[in-house]
Amino acid sequence: MMQRNVGVVFGGVSPEHEVSIISALQAAAALDRARYRPVPIYIAKDGVWYTGDDRLLDPAAYRDLDRIRREATPVMLDPRSYRTLELVAAGGRRFARPARWSVDVLLLGLHGGPGENGGLQGLCEAFNVPYTGSGILGSALGMDKVLSKMLCRDQQIPIVDFVAFRESDWGYHEEAWLDRCEQELGYPVVVKPARLGSSIGISRAADRAALDAAIEEALRYDEKVVVERAVTALREINCSVLGDVHEAIPSVLEEPVRSAGQELLSFREKYLRGGGADGGKHARRPAKQPAGAEGMASLDRVIPAPLPPEKTAEIQALGVRIFQLFECSGVARIDFLMDGTTGQVYFNEINTIPGSFSFYLWEPTGVSFTDLTHRLIDLALKQHHDKNGRVRTYDVNLLSERSLQGLKGAKQRAG
Repeated sequence: MMQRNVGVVFGGVSPEHEVSIISALQAAAALDRARYRPVPIYIAKDGVWYTGDDRLLDPAAYRDLDRIRREATPVMLDPRSYRTLELVAAGGRRFARPARWSVDVLLLGLHGGPGENGGLQGLCEAFNVPYTGSGILGSALGMDKVLSKMLCRDQQIPIVDFVAFRESDWGYHEEAWLDRCEQELGYPVVVKPARLGSSIGISRAADRAALDAAIEEALRYDEKVVVERAVTALREINCSVLGDVHEAIPSVLEEPVRSAGQELLSFREKYLRGGGADGGKHARRPAKQPAGAEGMASLDRVIPAPLPPEKTAEIQALGVRIFQLFECSGVARIDFLMDGTTGQVYFNEINTIPGSFSFYLWEPTGVSFTDLTHRLIDLALKQHHDKNGRVRTYDVNLLSERSLQGLKGAKQRAG
C-alpha cells in the first residue's frame, strides 16, 4: 500500500489559533500510519508557514510558541505540475540546495479566518492540490453567519429573527441601531461577530446598556455583527454530517451541557472544562488522541441527545439538507437551537471545519477517529480526481499571430 504524505495544516491568523492546533493534532494522531505519513504545517499568528519533524505533532510543544518558531523551518510553497505540493525551506544558506517536503493531500484543520472562510481553499484550488473539507463556496457561506441565515431563510429553513450591520453602519448611528434592535427583536438578544467561531465575542443582552456593550465587544473581532432574538427555554442540539453533495450521512446528535447559571456556552466552557455531567454517558477521547489535547471532547455533552426519535430524525434530515445546500464536503457540524417548550428547531450555524472534526459524534456510530480521517482524505482525493477529469483548458491560442489579427479586425468592425 502506497503511503501518502498528508500535510496537516493548523494554527493560522485567527483568534481560534490554539483551538486549531488542538483539532489538527488530534487528527494527525489518529491517522493510520500504514496509509498516511503526517507532515506538520504550522501557520504562525503572523502568517509565516513552518514545518519540521514529529516534535511539531506534539501538542505540548505549543506551550511555547516562540520556541516553536525558533526550532521549526519556515517554508515557501511550490506547487508541482504532477498535482502535489512541495514545501521549500526558506532563508537557507546561499547556493545551498534547500530542504524540500512533498505533500500529496492537505488535511485542513484551521478554524476561523482565511483558513476556514474559503481563502486557503482557494489557494489549494489554484495550486490544484487535493484538500479535505468543503470548497470555496461552502467555506465562505458557512463562515458568514449573515449570508448563511439568509440562504436558509430563502429555502424555508427556520431561523431566529435577526438584525445585522457593519461597523461603518454602527459608527455615529448607535442609538438608531439600538432602537431598531429593540423594535424588531425585543429582549433578550444574543450578539455575535458574523464570521468567527468557538463562542469568541458572543454575549447575551437583556437591556439597552448591555446590548450596546455586547455590540462593541463583537466589533473587536469582526466588522460585521449579528444581533438575534434569544430562544426561550433554549436547548442546543448539534449534528455532524459526513459526505458530499451527492451522498451524505448524519451522525448521532449531541446536546451540550452548560454550567449552572450559564445562559450561553463560552470559549472556556467549550475547551477548558472537563468531566462528565452524566457519569460516563458522554463521548470521550479516542485511544490515539494525544494527551492534554481534548479540544471539543472536553465539553460536557449528552450523546445521543435525549430527544424523541421523530425529533432526532427531523434534525438529522435538516442537517443533511443544510450540508448539501451549502455544497459542503468532508465533515461538518450543524448547530441548531431548539425551544424546549414548543419544540421548534432553528438553524444556528454550520461549522465546515468543526472542532475536533466532531469525531466524538461518529464514534458512537462505529466510525473511529482513524476511520473518519481516512474518509476525509478519500473524499478529498476523489473530488480532486473528478475535477481534473473535466476540461480545464481550452486549446485555442488567442495570442497567436493569426488570432490576434482576427481580434484586431473584430475591434475595427465593432468601432
